[in-house]
Amino acid sequence: MSRSGLTGSLLAILVACAPVQAQTVWLRAGQMLDVERGVMLRDQAIGILDGRITQLGPADTTLPAGVAVIDWSEHTVLPGLIDLHTHLVGDIQSANIAAPLMSSAARDALVGAANARATLHAGFTTVRDVGCYRAFTDVALRDAIADGLVEGPRMFVAGAYLTVSQGGGEVTGLAPDVRVPDEMRRGVADSALQVRRRVRELLAGGADFIKVIATGAVLTSGTTPSAPEYSQAQLRAAVEEATQAGSFVVAHAHGVEGIQRAVRAGVRSIEHGSYIDDASIALMRKHGTWLVADVYNGDYIDEVGTRDGWSAEILRKNRETTQTQRDGFARAVRAGVAIGFGTDAGVFPHGENARQFAYMVRLGMTPLAAIRAATIDAARSLGREQEFGSIAIGRSADLIAVSGDPLTDIERLRDVRAVIKQGRVVVALRETPVEAAAPAPSR
Repeated sequence: MSRSGLTGSLLAILVACAPVQAQTVWLRAGQMLDVERGVMLRDQAIGILDGRITQLGPADTTLPAGVAVIDWSEHTVLPGLIDLHTHLVGDIQSANIAAPLMSSAARDALVGAANARATLHAGFTTVRDVGCYRAFTDVALRDAIADGLVEGPRMFVAGAYLTVSQGGGEVTGLAPDVRVPDEMRRGVADSALQVRRRVRELLAGGADFIKVIATGAVLTSGTTPSAPEYSQAQLRAAVEEATQAGSFVVAHAHGVEGIQRAVRAGVRSIEHGSYIDDASIALMRKHGTWLVADVYNGDYIDEVGTRDGWSAEILRKNRETTQTQRDGFARAVRAGVAIGFGTDAGVFPHGENARQFAYMVRLGMTPLAAIRAATIDAARSLGREQEFGSIAIGRSADLIAVSGDPLTDIERLRDVRAVIKQGRVVVALRETPVEAAAPAPSR
């Protein structure tokens, strides 16, 4: 073959093998909530290329003529929602305190895959998953989602609970001679040195951040929610090790002393905050610490736990903390504490996360503030506000559609009609409402 013929053949092969030029996908929104500016814009066009928003503006001037369009023109479009406090792996809470021992790691991960799908289909395109009993099963689920093997939200995971022996992050209440598997105790640490070692191990195992159990827990037998379980020095050791690795720490903390120790130690957020007081609120404002409080969860526990025979201890602790937590949350909102949306999904069924919005509004947040807590503010708490959390050029194309206006009826967020995650339609537009869930119990 001549040199010219060879060159022509190679050129043909190269052209045939070259990737097809990606094309912009266009979406038309009847209304679009700009969460950064706090305004509702009408008849907007959103251009999506390679999973990101590349063009944005009024449809009549932005949308090219003759292109195919994803038509959400009868709906309100918002950024994909973010839940900062979930537990996707394994079964939801039940009356059986030994339930975590009755499932394998493989089953936990498979159940987690189903939970992840339900969460995504409910409009939550990102979650911070704050701990699982079997270490690193959350890492496996996160990676399977990222690799496209499993349908679910973008996940940031803790790997395991960092907790004291027999503390709020342990499986407790068992007979003394029952051995809990080592993989369920990977985060147990009882000294500052052990805390440092565990933090390094968890981050090396794939955790994105560290979740430390700073006080006892409502749902852990034999622990007292108001009682601290780590010293400030031990909490500070966790923060120092995480910071050195480019990560951060969030703290499960119900009681005042535990909250204040964690804030002074430098944690990024307080989870639950059931007994938060004015001094703790002032300290959180001073340090810029986020509050992620599951203010819906107590009603579910009381109703379903009573019905299903959960232990008297857990029901008592829940009743003691529920209204106290809500009162403290309302004070924190009024004081201007940074609020992130987090539900503790996994105690209640996954996919029902949006029930909490109405509670947050009832406790003093505007609908816009509640939505921001689950979008741009949640992204900011993760340090990822330049990547997702708003509808803006350069952000990930994470979008949901609802009917009506959630700024006037926050419950619209419980009926998400369509979902796009990273530019891919995962729930096509539903014109008929999903079957209405039973109303949440009254406070």
